[in-house]
Amino acid sequence: MTLLDSVPALVRVFFIFGLIVLAIRKKFSLGNAFFFGSLGMGILFGLAPEGMVQSIFRSLTDAQTVSLALIVSLILVLSHSMEAAGQMERLLQSFQGLIKTPKLNIVVFPALIGLLPMPGGAIFSAPMVKNIGKTLSLKNSQLSYINYWFRHIWEYWWPLYPGVLLTTALANLNLWLFVIFLSPLTAVAMIIGYWPVRTLKGSEDAPSPRENASPPVLPFLKELLPILIVIVVGILAGNLLNFFMVPSNITVTKELGLILALLLAIFWVWRANEMTGAQKKTILFQKQLLNLFYMVAAILVFKGVLEDSRAVEAISRELLAWQIPLVPVTIILPFLVGGVAGITIAFVGTTTPILIDLIHAAGEGHHMLAYMMLALASGFAGVLLSPLHLCLLLSNEYFATSLSHVYRHLFLPSMALILASCAYFFVLYHFVAA
Repeated sequence: MTLLDSVPALVRVFFIFGLIVLAIRKKFSLGNAFFFGSLGMGILFGLAPEGMVQSIFRSLTDAQTVSLALIVSLILVLSHSMEAAGQMERLLQSFQGLIKTPKLNIVVFPALIGLLPMPGGAIFSAPMVKNIGKTLSLKNSQLSYINYWFRHIWEYWWPLYPGVLLTTALANLNLWLFVIFLSPLTAVAMIIGYWPVRTLKGSEDAPSPRENASPPVLPFLKELLPILIVIVVGILAGNLLNFFMVPSNITVTKELGLILALLLAIFWVWRANEMTGAQKKTILFQKQLLNLFYMVAAILVFKGVLEDSRAVEAISRELLAWQIPLVPVTIILPFLVGGVAGITIAFVGTTTPILIDLIHAAGEGHHMLAYMMLALASGFAGVLLSPLHLCLLLSNEYFATSLSHVYRHLFLPSMALILASCAYFFVLYHFVAA
């Protein structure tokens, strides 16, 4: 028995977590943080050099790693294509007038932006929120809070978000089943998110930008079409591929369907907007795409080393020996990592493999959906409260308000989100086995 073996596995893993979070705070790329965290994990748990190389190779060549990295990259291509073509701006403009009430408009605008994941996306909707806010008696901190909170109401289940894709991939859950059962969290987020600003003093009849115009629904649907293509074609293609390819033991059919849908949506945006070759080249060869691909690969390498070094097994044994209830662990572990890292994919990549093994070890594998819902909601509540969250920082800067002032509005809804997810957990636990 070596000296390292005498140190509890949980302590060793949290040491690596700490190093990863420190690297992120020191502006290291997520890919580098997770890759070198994987090496550190292998060393601390006695994984031999040849075992480390084999684990990394298996993770990088796994079909799921390649498909997930490709999906996340294509989402970014779609997002940047719509932005470069001016389609995101037209989408928001075509929406104006469809809802006459400023109190609803002011939350719908950031929600629309949230349908398409993009780094720092809250800054996109900030001008619209500010413009509508002129008709309402709102402080800058309230405007920043509205812009920030409602930008993120989809992240619990929307299939374009990497955290959702990674969770379902790691837990081996059906993506569309996950989407169906976690979608109620968006309604919860909308209700509890509106509570801090429920006493808006503006007139319900304040004029909207196109009050006297007949609301044009078709232009709005036309600009929304790329997102609709991804969802509809993604579901249909995934199911068709699953039906025809199961005999061939292909396990990434849902990912293949989403890849096909994303490619179709991207080509539609390029053609409909008559984008030039130079514009396409700029989007396709941006450094951010390569970094994103590397990040997803590094997270799945981290997961592979966690398993191959038997770190997950060791942590599971310790937590079971200490008789710590599984539900509190499922809430606290993702919440803490999400709060410190400020990035959804960071807490998903680090804590989900540990939780999955704990769930199986406790004989609760048939309740995986309920536990993953609780972990994702709790972790994301931590991300929302994180002072490192880029959207929060950008939104506060735009509205010239401080973190402490926005926290006054943000804290209670975040805690209410965790409580609501706990209640929903018990519903899923008793009525849904997946």
